[in-house]
Amino acid sequence: MEWRQRLNYVYVPVAIVVIWEVLAQLGWVPSRLLPAPSQVASGLFDWVTGLTGTAEAYSGRWTRDAAATAVRVLTGFGLAIVTAVPLGVLIGWFRPVQRILEPTIQLLRPIPPVSWIPLAIIWFGIADRPAIFLVFLGAFFPIIINTIHGVHGVERDLIRAATMMGATRAKLLQLVVVPAALPAIFAGLRIAIGSAWMLTVTSEMVAVRSGIGYVLWDAYYFVRYDLVLAGMISVGVLGFASDCVIRAIMNWALHWQRTLRFQQAG
Repeated sequence: MEWRQRLNYVYVPVAIVVIWEVLAQLGWVPSRLLPAPSQVASGLFDWVTGLTGTAEAYSGRWTRDAAATAVRVLTGFGLAIVTAVPLGVLIGWFRPVQRILEPTIQLLRPIPPVSWIPLAIIWFGIADRPAIFLVFLGAFFPIIINTIHGVHGVERDLIRAATMMGATRAKLLQLVVVPAALPAIFAGLRIAIGSAWMLTVTSEMVAVRSGIGYVLWDAYYFVRYDLVLAGMISVGVLGFASDCVIRAIMNWALHWQRTLRFQQAG
């Protein structure tokens, strides 16, 4: 029964691809505007394997391009985690810190990360660092806002109960507040990883000379729209895989939630 339920996830994508292919073969969708799925698959296959040469200069380069992009994503995302989570906990827990820092965060948060591209190039040059900086910015704000929200949302009864049992302020933060805020923190991480992939690809189009985004933009200039779509598919797949990893870690870290729900149901 489980495998039948999993099939529900692929019905719509498969239907879209089939309709797209039929329309392309009938000539109703010009290939110069939107290549057929078979053409995209052919370009992606050679980009990954290098067996047919249809991807020309990009043949067999997918692993290297994907690895370059992934390193930028993980570096910027990791920096965002180690700064945004502790800072969000401090802002959410200590009102003086909130009064000092939160207005600045709320002022900077609406600024689109892509608007920092000119400054990032001036500060860091054409290399990995501007991409990492943009990923950091894009991931930082969803994580810190959700962390603050998670800390604010901790039930006061839990805090009172822990205080009555003699928990110090430090222990209260470590053993009650942070664990209770984890669902909101993980929600921020899942939002942030999607932003991280988007911003890495965007920065690679402008400020970097390698990675999936660079190939995507370069392929556009050479009118290889099949590889443009292959790049988009690659980013989608890698982003989905990253989200699956975060969900797996979340399920492991929040196993106590399932136990609690089971006990309440019983």
